[in-house]
Amino acid sequence: MGVGRSYSVALLGLNGYIVEVEADIGQTLPNFVILGLPDASLNEAKERIRSAAQNSGIPLSRRKITANLIPASLPKRGSGFDLAITMAVLRAAGDIRSTEDTVFISELGLDGRLRPVRGILPAVMAAVQAGHREIVVAQANVAEAKLVPGAVVRGYKTLARLAFDFGADPQDLALDYDPADGEASGDGNRGAGVVPDLCDVSGQGDARRALEVAAAGAHHVLLCGPPGAGKTMLAERLPGLLPDLGDQEAMEVTAIHSLSAVHVDSVQLLRRPPFENPHHSATAAAIIGGGSGLPRPGAASRAHRGVLFLDEAPEYERRVLDALRQPLESGELVIHRSAGTAAYPARFQLVLAANPCPCGKATGKGVDCTCTPVMRRRYFGRMSGPLLDRVDIQLQVERVSLADFGQSGAEEDTATVAGRVHAARSRQRERLARFGMETNSQVPGRVLRGELRLPSSTTKILDTSLERGILTARGYDRVLRLAWTLADLGHRDRPHNDDIGQALGLRQAVAAA
Repeated sequence: MGVGRSYSVALLGLNGYIVEVEADIGQTLPNFVILGLPDASLNEAKERIRSAAQNSGIPLSRRKITANLIPASLPKRGSGFDLAITMAVLRAAGDIRSTEDTVFISELGLDGRLRPVRGILPAVMAAVQAGHREIVVAQANVAEAKLVPGAVVRGYKTLARLAFDFGADPQDLALDYDPADGEASGDGNRGAGVVPDLCDVSGQGDARRALEVAAAGAHHVLLCGPPGAGKTMLAERLPGLLPDLGDQEAMEVTAIHSLSAVHVDSVQLLRRPPFENPHHSATAAAIIGGGSGLPRPGAASRAHRGVLFLDEAPEYERRVLDALRQPLESGELVIHRSAGTAAYPARFQLVLAANPCPCGKATGKGVDCTCTPVMRRRYFGRMSGPLLDRVDIQLQVERVSLADFGQSGAEEDTATVAGRVHAARSRQRERLARFGMETNSQVPGRVLRGELRLPSSTTKILDTSLERGILTARGYDRVLRLAWTLADLGHRDRPHNDDIGQALGLRQAVAAA
């Protein structure tokens, strides 16, 4: 007997770290000790491992077993270490051959089944980046693990079959008992659903145009209008206008959803931008991320490279809305908890929808509104000035008229508008490649006022708005970004005066309403 070794992966947010698992079998009274900052679920692995090994025909030694997870200072949580600990113990007992070149990531059932776990994609990515290409996972996680280039993935249904392949004596193994026979391995494809089409929206020409501009430049949007005006319908159709995700973007998005998946065997490579629509009663942890122990991703991170839609935005807690200010600027959420710190990407397009007042009737169209001016200010004021200053497009959405209903079916569909968006994005990538950016919404002020500076004759109206305090310095830059997007949609090399005027109008519509 000696020290057995294997490897697994610990996840802190989306960052994975290789964990070396050492196992030693002592000469003292029976005991099972796990060292190296394990959490409660990992400490429970002792009973799962003993039962799984017994029912697989390879019972563990009755002597003292010590499993050490290195580095000891790194917090380790979850049941994904079960298999790595088991294989290290079996190696220490001499029951199997060396496991030192393989990474094991799986939970064990009491009957010896290998069960899938969350976060397989980022875990396998971390293993390959650390130079470990041989990966063993549960059969249900194979499809997801194979998404990682360079990984040599092997999937198993039972511990007995895995131990046999690693040299265990077949006479002792329960190879005939395979409780997972006929169980779906999970190809990760549960259907993407039907994408809502923009032609379903009757009328709303200004709002449809604003949505196109938002998609073309990845700009944030506020839609303000009475109930039934079509704000939700418009927001739901924004993802359909966005281009497919590139390889790197798709891996980022899929990794986040792998950590958040309810069905751990259903993750597939996500090529379409995600759409998150949390309820207004959602907590800060649900939207921003957090929870007990190590922080988990929230809706803002699950919307990475896609759309985060907050319907009835003034109904959200103000601290929840203000917490979005940081990711709107940096594209990342860093969450600190006592158990550790996790960083998640959160470069999403924010779409806010709001009624003009609590009763929703303050439209100025002769409809009676029961709200006092104070109530209106307090209601809309739940969205703070600093938050709204980060929203590029602020549009007043009017009620749909009878004439608009009569023209139903004449509107452009999603495919037509998405074609123009794709062309505008291509112009942006070509222009911004030398700056390491892809969309106009990413361009910082130093570039807008530097290499991409427009002549004063073009920005005159914008300069005047800044001097009069109508715009902040941040708002000035955001209007410039909108103007560049309008120029891209119009196939122009640089924004003209009309583009500046339209961009300023898109940003000031709600304030003026």
